[in-house]
Amino acid sequence: MKIILLFHKSPVRVTKITYVRSRLKLRRSMLKLKAALAQEKAETKQMLSVYKKYTRRQATPEEIKFANEQFLDILKGLGLSVFAVLPFAPITIPILVKVGRLVGVEVLPSSFNKSSAAQIKSQDGDKP
Repeated sequence: MKIILLFHKSPVRVTKITYVRSRLKLRRSMLKLKAALAQEKAETKQMLSVYKKYTRRQATPEEIKFANEQFLDILKGLGLSVFAVLPFAPITIPILVKVGRLVGVEVLPSSFNKSSAAQIKSQDGDKP
């Protein structure tokens, strides 16, 4: 404690600021996760409606392409859920994502990628 007093005149204040900063960082990351999961939910509902239209032979090829891409995203999420159950998940999942990007394989679903989220926002902005 004496060492901290030498560097900071108010160590209690610094500790409180650090605590608040870490809480805000956690909150922001949870909000990002919530937004990504909400986007996945909406895309999955769209996918199911496209497949329903496909059974009646009313779906366009673009819709079918979108539905198939979303189905692959669901499979990616299921693959990651296996690693989420393992004991060292906070370590293994980031390593898995990093190695996948080095190899050229995207392990995360599209809603968790920053680039795809930016593309979706720009597409929404183009619509009147």
